[in-house]
Amino acid sequence: MLVEVRKFGKEERTAVTSLDVALTFGKAHDKVMRDIHNLGCSPEFNAANFGGITYTDSRGRLQRACVMTRDGFTLLVMGYTGELAMKFKEAYIRQFNAMEAALLGKVIERQKGIAVRQALTKANQQSAENERMHGHAYSLYTNCIYRTLFGMDANQLREKFGVGKTESLRDCFSPEELRAVQSMEYLVSGLVECGWEYERIKAFIVENNAKRQLSA
Repeated sequence: MLVEVRKFGKEERTAVTSLDVALTFGKAHDKVMRDIHNLGCSPEFNAANFGGITYTDSRGRLQRACVMTRDGFTLLVMGYTGELAMKFKEAYIRQFNAMEAALLGKVIERQKGIAVRQALTKANQQSAENERMHGHAYSLYTNCIYRTLFGMDANQLREKFGVGKTESLRDCFSPEELRAVQSMEYLVSGLVECGWEYERIKAFIVENNAKRQLSA
């Protein structure tokens, strides 16, 4: 069984797929899909908690499946009875709880990161770094930080994660990775405020973080 974080619209939520439910509960996938179709929930609940996805079956054919939130999953498996089914439900609930705790930690780190990014932006503006770099100081420092931590710049990371330029790249980072980025942004903003320029800061963080590279 696999509970994971998926996007429903612009919101990240914990979810499972109909394929995983079918495999775990020992049901045919088309039966699970029929169960979802026959739930009779409101259009609003359906839109908020179920989403269509596709997968390639063993014969190379593209097939329909469904991704569902905790609420969608709970509604679906209410009718699955028996001792074994109950054990599976309990195991799913434990996974949902663990993933939601991890997602909450990620949200908290993102919120903390806003203040850190604002501090870096302000430091650049007050030191005239942004003007000297023709308005690109923040993006240059960000790419320097990403290359130091991940071995890739922002564009390469976006390509790796399949994230467009209008989407938040940081949504793809784990809480540990977010903390590492924020820690380095805080360091860089302090060095900028001390009058250091880009090349000196770049050399400093590369030299002092050579063994800290993360695997994004």
